[in-house]
Amino acid sequence: MASTFICPKGHSSVDNEFCSECGAKIQRPVASGNIPDVPTGGKVCPDCSAPAPAAGVNFCEICGFNFVTHTSGQFPGALRPAAPVSSVMPIPAIEFKLAIAVDSTLRNPSSPEAPIDSQVIIYPIEKAVSLVGRRSEARAIFPEISLDADSAVSHRHGLISKTPEGQLTYRDLSSSNGTRLNGKDITPLMDIELHAGDQLTLGHWTRITVEPNS
Repeated sequence: MASTFICPKGHSSVDNEFCSECGAKIQRPVASGNIPDVPTGGKVCPDCSAPAPAAGVNFCEICGFNFVTHTSGQFPGALRPAAPVSSVMPIPAIEFKLAIAVDSTLRNPSSPEAPIDSQVIIYPIEKAVSLVGRRSEARAIFPEISLDADSAVSHRHGLISKTPEGQLTYRDLSSSNGTRLNGKDITPLMDIELHAGDQLTLGHWTRITVEPNS
Protein backbone atom coordinates (compact mmCIF):
# COMPACT_ATOMS: atom_id res chain seq x y z
CA MET A 1 0.00 0.00 0.00
CA ALA A 2 1.41 3.32 -1.03
CA SER A 3 2.12 5.69 1.82
CA THR A 4 0.55 9.06 1.99
CA PHE A 5 1.74 11.90 4.15
CA ILE A 6 -0.56 14.09 6.24
CA CYS A 7 0.36 17.77 6.67
CA PRO A 8 -0.38 19.72 9.90
CA LYS A 9 -3.53 21.08 8.23
CA GLY A 10 -4.84 17.57 7.54
CA HIS A 11 -4.19 17.44 3.79
CA SER A 12 -2.99 14.21 2.15
CA SER A 13 0.32 14.74 0.38
CA VAL A 14 2.35 12.68 -2.04
CA ASP A 15 5.47 14.58 -1.01
CA ASN A 16 7.17 13.49 2.24
CA GLU A 17 8.68 16.89 3.08
CA PHE A 18 6.17 19.57 2.09
CA CYS A 19 2.43 19.26 1.56
CA SER A 20 1.66 18.94 -2.14
CA GLU A 21 -1.61 20.82 -1.54
CA CYS A 22 -0.77 23.73 0.80
CA GLY A 23 3.02 23.68 1.09
CA ALA A 24 3.13 23.13 4.89
CA LYS A 25 6.10 21.12 6.16
CA ILE A 26 5.29 17.46 6.72
CA GLN A 27 6.01 16.54 10.33
CA ARG A 28 5.35 12.81 10.37
CA PRO A 29 4.28 10.27 7.74
CA VAL A 30 1.41 7.96 8.56
CA ALA A 31 0.65 5.02 6.24
CA SER A 32 -2.64 5.77 4.51
CA GLY A 33 -3.46 8.10 7.41
CA ASN A 34 -4.58 5.13 9.52
CA ILE A 35 -3.99 4.39 13.20
CA PRO A 36 -2.82 0.79 13.68
CA ASP A 37 -4.99 -1.81 15.38
CA VAL A 38 -4.11 -3.73 18.52
CA PRO A 39 -5.02 -7.40 19.00
CA THR A 40 -8.07 -6.52 21.10
CA GLY A 41 -9.55 -4.66 18.16
CA GLY A 42 -8.90 -1.21 19.57
CA LYS A 43 -6.47 1.45 18.33
CA VAL A 44 -3.02 2.46 19.52
CA CYS A 45 -1.01 5.66 19.23
CA PRO A 46 1.39 5.35 16.28
CA ASP A 47 4.02 7.26 18.22
CA CYS A 48 4.13 5.50 21.58
CA SER A 49 1.78 2.48 21.05
CA ALA A 50 -0.34 3.53 24.01
CA PRO A 51 -4.07 2.70 23.72
CA ALA A 52 -5.88 5.38 21.76
CA PRO A 53 -8.20 7.63 23.79
CA ALA A 54 -11.96 7.47 23.76
CA ALA A 55 -13.95 8.95 20.93
CA GLY A 56 -13.90 12.73 20.89
CA VAL A 57 -10.42 12.98 22.47
CA ASN A 58 -7.95 14.09 19.82
CA PHE A 59 -4.65 13.79 21.70
CA CYS A 60 -2.69 10.85 23.08
CA GLU A 61 -2.51 11.32 26.84
CA ILE A 62 1.00 9.80 26.93
CA CYS A 63 2.93 11.54 24.16
CA GLY A 64 0.56 14.17 22.77
CA PHE A 65 0.15 12.72 19.30
CA ASN A 66 -2.66 14.52 17.43
CA PHE A 67 -5.05 11.93 15.96
CA VAL A 68 -6.70 14.59 13.73
CA THR A 69 -3.67 16.17 12.09
CA HIS A 70 -1.35 13.17 12.66
CA THR A 71 1.37 15.33 14.18
CA SER A 72 3.54 14.52 17.17
CA GLY A 73 3.85 16.05 20.59
CA GLN A 74 0.95 18.47 20.39
CA PHE A 75 -0.64 18.43 23.82
CA PRO A 76 -3.62 20.78 24.04
CA GLY A 77 -1.68 23.06 26.34
CA ALA A 78 1.15 23.34 23.85
CA LEU A 79 -1.19 24.77 21.23
CA ARG A 80 -2.07 27.77 23.41
CA PRO A 81 0.46 30.55 23.92
CA ALA A 82 1.67 30.74 27.47
CA ALA A 83 0.39 33.63 29.52
CA PRO A 84 3.00 36.40 29.60
CA VAL A 85 4.88 36.72 32.85
CA SER A 86 4.95 40.27 34.10
CA SER A 87 8.45 41.62 34.52
CA VAL A 88 7.25 44.62 36.52
CA MET A 89 8.08 44.21 40.18
CA PRO A 90 5.89 45.95 42.77
CA ILE A 91 7.44 49.17 44.00
CA PRO A 92 7.97 49.05 47.75
CA ALA A 93 6.35 51.82 49.74
CA ILE A 94 8.67 54.62 50.84
CA GLU A 95 8.73 55.12 54.59
CA PHE A 96 9.29 58.52 56.21
CA LYS A 97 9.45 59.95 59.69
CA LEU A 98 9.28 63.49 61.04
CA ALA A 99 11.91 65.02 63.28
CA ILE A 100 10.19 67.74 65.33
CA ALA A 101 12.39 70.25 67.13
CA VAL A 102 12.36 73.66 68.80
CA ASP A 103 14.54 76.09 66.83
CA SER A 104 14.97 79.36 68.72
CA THR A 105 16.42 81.04 65.62
CA LEU A 106 12.94 81.02 64.08
CA ARG A 107 11.31 83.22 66.73
CA ASN A 108 10.30 86.79 65.99
CA PRO A 109 11.21 89.66 68.35
CA SER A 110 7.61 89.71 69.51
CA SER A 111 7.56 85.97 70.22
CA PRO A 112 7.94 84.61 73.74
CA GLU A 113 11.17 82.91 74.67
CA ALA A 114 11.55 79.46 73.16
CA PRO A 115 11.48 76.51 75.54
CA ILE A 116 14.93 75.39 76.61
CA ASP A 117 14.59 71.94 75.15
CA SER A 118 16.91 70.61 72.49
CA GLN A 119 15.29 67.17 72.38
CA VAL A 120 14.13 66.11 68.92
CA ILE A 121 10.84 64.24 68.85
CA ILE A 122 10.57 61.53 66.16
CA TYR A 123 7.14 60.86 64.70
CA PRO A 124 6.86 57.85 62.31
CA ILE A 125 4.32 58.45 59.54
CA GLU A 126 1.98 55.47 59.90
CA LYS A 127 -1.50 56.88 59.30
CA ALA A 128 -2.87 57.93 55.93
CA VAL A 129 -3.67 61.38 57.37
CA SER A 130 -2.08 63.10 60.38
CA LEU A 131 -3.33 66.38 61.80
CA VAL A 132 -0.73 68.97 62.83
CA GLY A 133 -1.84 71.38 65.54
CA ARG A 134 -2.55 71.95 69.23
CA ARG A 135 -4.85 69.96 71.46
CA SER A 136 -8.16 71.41 72.58
CA GLU A 137 -10.25 69.39 75.03
CA ALA A 138 -13.15 71.83 74.71
CA ARG A 139 -13.27 71.53 70.92
CA ALA A 140 -12.34 67.82 70.88
CA ILE A 141 -9.26 68.42 68.73
CA PHE A 142 -6.54 65.84 69.27
CA PRO A 143 -3.82 66.17 66.60
CA GLU A 144 -1.58 63.22 65.82
CA ILE A 145 1.31 65.70 65.64
CA SER A 146 0.66 67.76 68.75
CA LEU A 147 2.62 71.01 69.11
CA ASP A 148 1.05 72.25 72.33
CA ALA A 149 4.13 74.17 73.50
CA ASP A 150 3.97 76.57 70.55
CA SER A 151 1.09 78.99 71.04
CA ALA A 152 1.43 80.38 67.48
CA VAL A 153 0.41 77.00 66.06
CA SER A 154 -3.31 76.78 65.27
CA HIS A 155 -5.40 73.98 66.74
CA ARG A 156 -5.96 72.70 63.20
CA HIS A 157 -2.80 73.96 61.53
CA GLY A 158 -2.11 71.47 58.74
CA LEU A 159 -2.51 67.96 57.40
CA ILE A 160 0.21 65.50 56.43
CA SER A 161 -1.10 62.78 54.10
CA LYS A 162 0.57 59.58 52.90
CA THR A 163 -0.32 57.66 49.74
CA PRO A 164 -0.15 53.81 49.65
CA GLU A 165 3.20 54.21 47.86
CA GLY A 166 4.52 56.31 50.73
CA GLN A 167 4.46 59.74 49.06
CA LEU A 168 3.88 62.56 51.58
CA THR A 169 1.96 65.79 51.07
CA TYR A 170 1.32 68.74 53.37
CA ARG A 171 -1.71 71.05 53.35
CA ASP A 172 -1.94 74.23 55.42
CA LEU A 173 -5.50 74.47 56.75
CA SER A 174 -5.67 78.28 56.49
CA SER A 175 -3.81 78.51 59.79
CA SER A 176 -3.52 81.86 61.57
CA ASN A 177 0.24 82.21 61.07
CA GLY A 178 0.81 80.02 58.02
CA THR A 179 3.46 77.43 57.21
CA ARG A 180 6.78 77.72 55.40
CA LEU A 181 8.39 74.97 53.34
CA ASN A 182 12.17 75.29 53.12
CA GLY A 183 11.86 78.94 54.10
CA LYS A 184 9.08 79.91 51.66
CA ASP A 185 5.45 80.57 52.52
CA ILE A 186 3.08 77.99 51.06
CA THR A 187 -0.42 78.60 49.72
CA PRO A 188 -3.16 77.46 52.13
CA LEU A 189 -5.44 74.56 51.18
CA MET A 190 -3.06 73.23 48.52
CA ASP A 191 -1.30 69.85 48.75
CA ILE A 192 2.46 70.22 48.55
CA GLU A 193 4.67 67.16 47.99
CA LEU A 194 7.25 66.49 50.67
CA HIS A 195 10.58 64.76 50.18
CA ALA A 196 13.42 63.64 52.40
CA GLY A 197 15.28 66.69 53.69
CA ASP A 198 12.33 69.09 53.37
CA GLN A 199 11.65 71.35 56.38
CA LEU A 200 8.34 72.78 57.52
CA THR A 201 8.53 75.75 59.89
CA LEU A 202 5.49 77.04 61.74
CA GLY A 203 4.42 78.81 64.89
CA HIS A 204 7.00 80.71 66.94
CA TRP A 205 9.86 78.23 66.73
CA THR A 206 8.76 74.80 65.47
CA ARG A 207 10.79 73.04 62.80
CA ILE A 208 9.64 69.72 61.25
CA THR A 209 12.16 67.85 59.09
CA VAL A 210 11.19 64.98 56.77
CA GLU A 211 13.61 62.06 57.11
CA PRO A 212 13.74 58.57 55.58
CA ASN A 213 12.58 55.95 58.05
CA SER A 214 15.63 53.71 57.76
